[in-house]
Amino acid sequence: MRALKGLAAMAGLLAIAAGTMGASAETLRGADLQRAVSGKRIFLAVPLGGEFPLNYRPDGRVDGSGDAVGLGRFMKPSDSGTWWVAGEKLCQQWRTWYDGRVFCFTIARSGPNRLAWVRDDGSKGVARVAD
Repeated sequence: MRALKGLAAMAGLLAIAAGTMGASAETLRGADLQRAVSGKRIFLAVPLGGEFPLNYRPDGRVDGSGDAVGLGRFMKPSDSGTWWVAGEKLCQQWRTWYDGRVFCFTIARSGPNRLAWVRDDGSKGVARVAD
């Protein structure tokens, strides 16, 4: 039950992050999408000013830590999984977060080192990219 509440809290934090893909945003696809995230640290914006870091490793692994946004109270604060590009979608699967479900995202460049994302379930948000 506690893990389920933690997953719901994480989903809520990510889902209510502000941001949409406006008409001026450039949707990334294929090799451009791969280059935009591979080897990068992506910081998802969360409500009240926090950021949730994800490391997209070139070998297809992704690592995340919710320590900075206090997820340790609700669930395992960090996890790892895999990521890949499927056409115009960035997909990822965590070992434990989200019960290991696969989620895919449409990603658009919304400014220098800024991305807007929409998950296949309709959740959306913004992120900052660091090398």
